Amino acid sequence: MILYHGSNTEVKEIALKMCKPFRDFGRGFYLSDIRVQAENMAKRTVRIKGYGKPILNVYEINDSFMRSNDLKIKDFLTIPSEEWALFVMNNRNRSFSDLTDPLCNQDCKYDIVHGPVANDDMAVLFQQYEQNFIDLEMLKKRMTYKELSIQYSFHTEKAVKLLKKLETIYV
Repeated sequence: MILYHGSNTEVKEIALKMCKPFRDFGRGFYLSDIRVQAENMAKRTVRIKGYGKPILNVYEINDSFMRSNDLKIKDFLTIPSEEWALFVMNNRNRSFSDLTDPLCNQDCKYDIVHGPVANDDMAVLFQQYEQNFIDLEMLKKRMTYKELSIQYSFHTEKAVKLLKKLETIYV
């Protein structure tokens, strides 16, 4: 399987400690199997940061990696769910403190997480839920109408070692 990481810089070596915390699935290295999605992320990163060039870092990984018994994997599949929404909200929440909760990966308890990207539309829904403007049932109902892209996140050195860098492409 080919995975893409869109950025404003070339990734020569994946350094998990340099990855930002409080992301959808916690601190980790995020990739997509959809090239266009990664290209758009690279362009967005350049636009937001104001420097660099849009770059695709291309990796290869064994197709069976999601079935590995050696890794702890959280797979949300491709459809937003209540469990996925709570997981993302907990990981993004800087004051969330129950690291033993299975719906949290701030402590990198999962080696790899796979599931939908919480885009700006979802962020608005999450904010409405967290501020009690909508309840959980309304959140679930509104999520069903959202088409989201998919992401893979790698959170441990054991997981990162499975990625083989193939090339760097300037978009």
